[in-house]
Amino acid sequence: MSGIYWLASYPKSGNTWLRALLTNYRRESDEPASINELEGGWTASLRETFDECAGIESADLTRNQIEHYRPWVYERLAADSVDGLFLKIHDAYTYNADARPIFSNQATAGAIYLIRNPLDVAVSYAHHRDEPVDKTIRAMSRNDAMVAGSDKPGGQLPQQLLSWSGHVCSWVDEPGLNVHVVRYEDMARQPVEAFTGIVRFARLIVDPGRVEKAIEFSRFERLQLQEAVHGFTEKQPTAVSFFRQGRVGAWRERLTEAHVGQLIADHHKVMRRFGYLGPSDEILC
Repeated sequence: MSGIYWLASYPKSGNTWLRALLTNYRRESDEPASINELEGGWTASLRETFDECAGIESADLTRNQIEHYRPWVYERLAADSVDGLFLKIHDAYTYNADARPIFSNQATAGAIYLIRNPLDVAVSYAHHRDEPVDKTIRAMSRNDAMVAGSDKPGGQLPQQLLSWSGHVCSWVDEPGLNVHVVRYEDMARQPVEAFTGIVRFARLIVDPGRVEKAIEFSRFERLQLQEAVHGFTEKQPTAVSFFRQGRVGAWRERLTEAHVGQLIADHHKVMRRFGYLGPSDEILC
């Protein structure tokens, strides 16, 4: 394995769970990995990583200037890594003003794209943002949606999300990108098959025993317990918890008919494409 494998997803789509699985698989330990020491770093958009690699304080740069340097930063990270890297990312796959992809082709070995039913994403993301579901649903439909970032210690660079549908298509339809798409729901219902496919895609040695152990060590209940006991550095300060439920179909208990109708109206094409809606837009998950 060489280069960067991007662990890409819209927020609250299972990225951290995947990082736990990969960490437990690669460590091959007799104890679960700490949720505060997971593969993939916190996120590839950390200002600290950018500042160190670029030798420039990102807080002194405009967004366009930051995007100018980001491809070069990732090329350097890839070149400096002997065994290759897994890096978490929530940005959409976009290009900078120089017409270069932010996630440099030269640095990229592939992308594992996690997609989750936007009905469940809306509930989980609203909790994460500590905002009403209505406001989150509106944000998920905006083609100019951004995560603003912060220049405080441990802060992140500005990240362009696009809409939920735009985010999905930006990664899965990018010409020439080596991408493996995994549905969150398949990870939950058929974890052995789904995770084995990820291991194989990332050109890791497939060991069925290690796959089973990684899945056991990464069960949602274990992650919740770790957060309760030790805390989780990636939790938003305003959120009660990061690992809240993780259930497939939890939207049925939280969303109104109006919420569901709006999400389907905004995202029906992509939802249908990935098996969340049937041909008449009937809900399948």
